[in-house]
Amino acid sequence: MSAKTLTQADLTSLVSDILAADKRVVAPSLVGIGPLEHIEYRPLHKAEDMVLDRGLPKRSIKEMFFPPTEVVFRWKQKKSDVAIDEIPTTFQQTVVIGALPCDAAAPGIVDRVMNWDYRDELWNGRREATTIVAMACDGGDKSCFCTAVGLGPESSKGADLLLTPVKAGYHVDVLTPKGEELVSKYSKRFGEAKSADEAKKYQEAARKKVEGNLSFDAPKMRAWLEGNFENEYWRTIALRCHGCGTCATMCPTCHCFDIVDENEGVLAGERRRNWDTCQTGKFTLHGSGHNPRHDQNARFRQRVTHKFAIYPGKFGEILCTGCGRCQRQCPGGMDLLEILGDIARMAGGAA
Repeated sequence: MSAKTLTQADLTSLVSDILAADKRVVAPSLVGIGPLEHIEYRPLHKAEDMVLDRGLPKRSIKEMFFPPTEVVFRWKQKKSDVAIDEIPTTFQQTVVIGALPCDAAAPGIVDRVMNWDYRDELWNGRREATTIVAMACDGGDKSCFCTAVGLGPESSKGADLLLTPVKAGYHVDVLTPKGEELVSKYSKRFGEAKSADEAKKYQEAARKKVEGNLSFDAPKMRAWLEGNFENEYWRTIALRCHGCGTCATMCPTCHCFDIVDENEGVLAGERRRNWDTCQTGKFTLHGSGHNPRHDQNARFRQRVTHKFAIYPGKFGEILCTGCGRCQRQCPGGMDLLEILGDIARMAGGAA
């Protein structure tokens, strides 16, 4: 791993250079008007639209790799013949700039399931076309718990470059061949590293800030979840849950989807996959009318158990990056830090 320095002016110029090369640049940007104004990851039209000092965007970068709805293939029927029109699986080269560590880490976690028993070509096509330039976080707010799930505000997991704010602009850690290629191609924008100590102090302060929010013993958490499927706790805590699925929509690692066929006229149509969530009643509803998760207690239990026991058991990774979006946006007040803290105490693994 090598290191460089990038001034704010050179970062702006770098974005302009990449856009001029007919590549897509995605970065945090202001959207909305007045009291509805907030930060979202958006494709940039010009470098000046990038906003890197307003904290965590409202939604994650998941939809850059896994859109809320997308066509899988199109079909046309002529008498008894059906012609399938395949969808391209190669995509425009994209650079994501300013992804917070909790977002940069997420695609690599979801890679496990997207390449498990079937290689998802649409997901992988976008992943291969994308370079992620992450931005070290200042520690966020009281809803953040990245350190509890093995990450951190300075985590480099999933990043090709990691920028850490310093007085001179940004200290840049070059982490992967994709990162090296970006630095080499735009070498005039990068200077020699000279702020490593300052960057380390920034990172240490941020980690100390977020570590106080939550900690738990992950193996004990998993063991408790696996052994307490019918625990009374689920019936108590899930009373708040509306089953709206906001948590899954906001989550950078939730990846469930539904497949639907949509007609275009009589003899043509397209097959689409759309985001779905285990928090709605119809997600597990059988054609017979039977529903194995017949109430919200079971559905909320599934969400927590999948993230902290089932996925780790199958793929060796917690299906959560600790971004805290689910509880910030939950209309029912489902506080995941509170819930995980409760379970950690019951499991005997809380710090």
